[in-house]
Amino acid sequence: MTTTFKSIAKEDIAHLVFPTNDVLTDPQEIFQRKQDLEKAMAMGNTDQVKIEIFFEDDKEQLVTNTTVWAVTPEHLVLKKGVTIPVNRIYRII
Repeated sequence: MTTTFKSIAKEDIAHLVFPTNDVLTDPQEIFQRKQDLEKAMAMGNTDQVKIEIFFEDDKEQLVTNTTVWAVTPEHLVLKKGVTIPVNRIYRII
């Protein structure tokens, strides 16, 4: 069974509601997510490389294609101050 992620514009993310629980449960996947986010931030700040971010709000699984500007322990920061909680991100490509 494959999971379909619905595309969303970066600007619409600010209107979403995010639960507090983590979408990942495997410690290795959580560690890998952190490493991938740090790499995406470096690529975004040096080369403005856009990446696909696969995440989930309180209703559905979503994907957006954008540049990562910063990563904090709790949030992924995109342009114009738009944020996604790190614990709601499945993966980035």
